[in-house]
Order: sequence, then C-alpha cells, then structure tokens
Amino acid sequence: MRLGPRFRMPFKRRLEGKTDYRKRLKLLISKKLRLVVRKSSKHIRAQIVEYDPKGDKTLVFASSEELKKYGWSNPGNNLPCCYLVGLLVGKKALKKKINSAILDIGLQRSTKGSRVYAVLKGALDAGLSIPHSPEILPPEERIRGEHIVKYAKKMKKEKLKKQFSLSKPEEISKLFEDVKAKILKS
Repeated sequence: MRLGPRFRMPFKRRLEGKTDYRKRLKLLISKKLRLVVRKSSKHIRAQIVEYDPKGDKTLVFASSEELKKYGWSNPGNNLPCCYLVGLLVGKKALKKKINSAILDIGLQRSTKGSRVYAVLKGALDAGLSIPHSPEILPPEERIRGEHIVKYAKKMKKEKLKKQFSLSKPEEISKLFEDVKAKILKS
C-alpha cells in the first residue's frame, strides 16, 4: 500500500480504466459537441453529447439494436453495421439542427479502418461536419461487407454453419444497401 505525504490517490474512474482525464479535458475545453462512440462485444453505440457541469447531456443516440427496425438481421458489431449506426446518428442529429461535432473514442485504440471509424464515416455521409483525416476511414468495399462475403466463401460448410448460424453472409451487401436506403429516406 502506498503511503506518504507526497502520494496522491488517482480518481476512481482512472483507477478502473474508464476515463482518460487529460484527453477528456482537451475535448471539453473546445466547447464543441462530441460524437461519442462506444463498442462492446455484441453492439455499438453512438451518441452526440453536450458538456454540462452537472453531467453530460445526450442529445442524440443510436445503437446497433435500433437497426432491427430498419430490417438489419446480421450481428450488431461488424463494419457494415457500425457504418449504419453512424449514418443513423448523423440523420437524427441533422433533424435536431446539429451540424458539427468532434469524435470522442474514449480509451479505445485508434486503428486505421476500425469499427469506430466506420461510425465516423457513416456520420460524415449523413452530413455531419467532423474533423478527421481521410486515411483513417475504412475502404468502401469493407463498409459494404464484401470482405465478409469473401471470408465466408473460403470456409468449409460445417464451420460456415457454425460461425454464421444467425445470418447469411452472401446476402450482407444487399441487406446493407436496403437498410442504408431506408435510413436515408427516414
């Protein structure tokens, strides 16, 4: 146990690995709205958040669970689904007259072409203005799910049935386009 006159106990959320206070402070000082993207093993969530001293206020929220209303039947954590969540949160933000934000990925690692940046690309395509570098965005064929189709074609039938038991990978590109069209119409 650390004791002594110079020891300072870190904040609880820092100890738990939930918050990087230096990064959060920089985002809050800008006084801009934040596009907060959080991912779990099954779902992805995106929200537009405004800072308030009493606690952050969520102005717009979208989740991969919401995509079921638009006909999405595939898992809620793949790249096409993340793009659709970004598109959905962007459309909802524009309806509430929100035009710009800053991306907040929290403690997640910044990896080129990752699911977090697929959400960013969806929000950009919806019409939001978010500062970014075009190199980090995933390529268009990955967003449409063509990499999943190629992977499924290489698999043996027994393993294919086991891994893709809930969805049909060969139909993901068509389903993606249908759901994207429904979101853009709403």
